[in-house]
Amino acid sequence: MLESLLQTSYFALFLIIALGFILGRIKIKGLSLDISAVIFIALLFGHFGVTIPKELGNIGLVLFIFTIGIQAGPGFFDSFRSKGKTLIILALLIVGSASIAGVICKYAFGLDTASIVGLIAGALTSTPGLAVAIDTTQSASASIAYGIAYPFGVIGVILFIKLLPKILRVDLQAEAKRLEEERKGRFPELQRATFRVENEKVLNKTLAQLQIRNMTGAVVSRIKHNDEISMPRANTVLHEGDLIRVVGNKNSIEQVKLLIGEQVNGDIPFTKTQELQSLLLTNKNIIGRTLGELNLQGSFGCTVTRVRRSGIDLLAESNLALKFGDKLMVAGEKDNLNELGQFVGNNEKALSDTDFFPIAMGIVLGVLFGKLNISFSDSFSFSPGLTGGILMVALILSAIGKTGPIIWSMSGSANQLLRQLGLLLFLSEVGTSAGSTLVSTFQESGWTMFGIGVIITLVPMIVALVFGYWVFKINILDLLGSIAGGMTSTPGLAAADSMSDSSAPSIAYATVYPIAMVFLILFIQIIAGII
Repeated sequence: MLESLLQTSYFALFLIIALGFILGRIKIKGLSLDISAVIFIALLFGHFGVTIPKELGNIGLVLFIFTIGIQAGPGFFDSFRSKGKTLIILALLIVGSASIAGVICKYAFGLDTASIVGLIAGALTSTPGLAVAIDTTQSASASIAYGIAYPFGVIGVILFIKLLPKILRVDLQAEAKRLEEERKGRFPELQRATFRVENEKVLNKTLAQLQIRNMTGAVVSRIKHNDEISMPRANTVLHEGDLIRVVGNKNSIEQVKLLIGEQVNGDIPFTKTQELQSLLLTNKNIIGRTLGELNLQGSFGCTVTRVRRSGIDLLAESNLALKFGDKLMVAGEKDNLNELGQFVGNNEKALSDTDFFPIAMGIVLGVLFGKLNISFSDSFSFSPGLTGGILMVALILSAIGKTGPIIWSMSGSANQLLRQLGLLLFLSEVGTSAGSTLVSTFQESGWTMFGIGVIITLVPMIVALVFGYWVFKINILDLLGSIAGGMTSTPGLAAADSMSDSSAPSIAYATVYPIAMVFLILFIQIIAGII
C-alpha cells in the first residue's frame, strides 16, 4: 500500500515536505537545516525511485523567484547604486574562480572540454549554463558531467551557507538588528516641538506666504491664537505671541526656531472636535502621487504630519510619493478626517487581500522575457532563461510599483506564503530528480569527476568569503545572499533566507544573480571555444 501511495505524486510530495520539516527542526550544536532539509529527504526518496513531476518543480521555481523579486525590487536598485561595483566584482570573482579551477582540473586530470564546462555548470547549478555548454560543445559529455556535479552543487552551497555564520562566530539575528538600525538611521528620527511666534519677518503673514514646510522641512500640525486652537490652512495668518506645533527632524526643528522664534515647553492639545488619526493608504488611484499633488490640507483641511512605511517614520514632504500600505498620521477636524479616510481608502482588509492578476501577469511577462535571445556577436548570445527572466521582470515591476490600476506588490504574509510554497515544490522536485541518478552517475563515471565538481563548488565560495568578508568588508547577511547569487543557487538563497528575518540576503542575491549568470555563460563559451 505504501509503495503504491509513494507513486502518487501529491502523497509523496507532502510526505517529503512533512519529513523535511521534522528533520529541519533538529538542532545539533545550535545548527539546523530548517526548510533546506526538504532537499535531503527528497534526495533519499529519489534514490528509491520516488519522482515528483518536473512541472511541479517549475511552478515552485517561478513562484519562489517571482516573490523574491517582488520583495527585493525596491531595495535592489538602492543596493545596486550603493554597492553595485563591489557586488559586480564579487560575482566576477565567484564565476571566474570556478572557471579557473575547472580549467586547472581539466589539465591536471586529463578531462575533455565538454566534461569540464558541464562540471562548471553543474557545480554552479546553472541550467542556462548547461544549455550553453551543450550548445557550444555539441557533446553528451557536458550533460553527464553536469549531472555528476549538480547534487553537491546544491548540497554544498546549502551546507556552506548554513555553517558559515558558525565558523565566523557571527550572530545573524544581532547582525540583522544592526542593519535595521542602520537603515533607520538613514532616516532621522522625527521630533515634535512648540514655538512662539516672535520673529518680526513672519508677523501677519500667511502660511502660504511663509512656505514653512519648504523653507525648513518641518510640518505645522496646529496653531494656537489667543485661546483658539485651529488646524493650519494656507490662509492662516501668524500673529505675535501665537503658538505653533511642528513635526520634523532635529535639523528642521532648528530651522523653524530661526524662522519663527523661541521654542517653548508644552503641547498644544486638540479640542473636542479635533484629533490625530492613523489612516491606511489602500486607494489604488492615488498610489504613486506625491503629497504636494494631493494637497490634502487644501482639500480636506487636514495635515499629514508624518508617513510610516516599513517601520520607519518619514517626514511628510510635499515631494514624497505615496505607496500602497503607507500609514498617514493626520491631524484635523474629526469630520474632515472621516472624509479623508474614505479618500485614502483606510481599508485593512484591502491590504491583506491578494490580487492574483499581477502575480499571474508578472510571471507570464517573466517567462516571455526569459525566452529572449540577445545576440552580442556571431560567437556570443545571451538568454535570461526561466529564472533570470522572471527575476528581472519582478524586480522591475516591483520598483515601478503601479501601472494604471495594477499594483505590482503583495502583502508580506501573502508573499511569505507563496514563496515558501514555491520553494517546497522546487526543492522536492529537484531533490528527487538528482537523487534518482546520484548512485548511477557515480558508478558510470567514477568519483574523479565528482571530486572535481566538489572543488569547483567550494573554491569560488571560499574566494567569495575571503574577498567579500575580509577585503570588501561586506556584512555577513549581504555576503550569504551574494554567495547564493554568485553560485546561481536558489536552494542556497532558501538556506540564507531562513536564517534571519532580514531581507538583505534576498536583495544581495537579486543583485548578484543576473550578473553572475551573464558571466557564467560568457566564461563557458570562452572555455569551450578556446581551450
